[in-house]
Parts: sequence; C-alpha cells; structure tokens
Amino acid sequence: MAPTVRRAAKGTIVTSPAGSPARGFTLIELMLVLMLLGLATVIVLPNVEKGMQDREVRRSAFGLAAAARNLRSRAIDEGMPQLLILDLEQNNYRAARGAEVHLPTDVKFTAVVGGEIVHREARRFVFFPNGSSHGGSIALSGGRSSVSYAIRLEPLTGKIQVVPGEKS
Repeated sequence: MAPTVRRAAKGTIVTSPAGSPARGFTLIELMLVLMLLGLATVIVLPNVEKGMQDREVRRSAFGLAAAARNLRSRAIDEGMPQLLILDLEQNNYRAARGAEVHLPTDVKFTAVVGGEIVHREARRFVFFPNGSSHGGSIALSGGRSSVSYAIRLEPLTGKIQVVPGEKS
C-alpha cells in the first residue's frame, strides 16, 4: 500500500470584527420605528374606545328589545297584560316580575315616544294578550359621537325591532 499524501488547504479566511456596521440597526432606524408605533397607537386607541362604547349601546338596545319580546310572549301565553316600565331619571327599566335592569353608565335613554306617562320621568308600555301593545319608540345613545339605536314597538302587530340610528 502506498502512503497517502495529505495536502494542506490553501485559501484566504475572511473574518469580520464584532460590532460591524453591516449588522444591526442604527439609532435613527430604531427611533423611526418607535415614532411609527407611537403614531399608530395615537390613531388606533380612540377608535377602540369608541367601538367599545358603541358595543355597549348596541347590547343595551338588544337587551331591552329582548325583554319587550319576552313580555309580549308572556302576555299571549298567560292571557294577561304585561308591563314594561322605563325610569328615565334612574336610567333603568323594569320588566317581568319586577326585575330591574340598569343601563350602563355611558348609555342613556335619549327619546321615548308613546306608551303611558306614569309620572314626569317614567313611561309604561303595556303588552296585551292579543299580541298588540301601546306602541312607540325608545331611543338609546352612548353620548357624543356615539351611535344610537331605536327600539320600535308596533302597536297593532306587536312587532318589536331594533333599528340603528345616526351618530349623535
């Protein structure tokens, strides 16, 4: 067997020193990214807050409509009139069996049309056993620049619908 000859590798080895400017970010680039993040935060956060407030108004409107539909169904099933009482001053309503529901602090009754006036700051809507009601409209809003919703109570058919309103 012939002895094997090893050859030495020939070539140049290139090493770069640590902290080379070719790697990493400059201070200006980092400041630019932080400035863009701050600008995005300033734009997005108010819209998120407004969206949360609009959601509260919507949820309250659909909750009130559900309570009215429940009262209408109970009136038909039990054969006895059922009452929905709105207390505008206390910002709440009372439905079946005296269950009092308080609206969130940001949500207010903005307009109530129809029903019976119980006293200055209270209205009563009656749902009759034949499916009809006094009829009217109840508007809820979340304040300035918030969307509003109206709950419409049809007097003859008893149909109850929630209609989005305009921005305040």
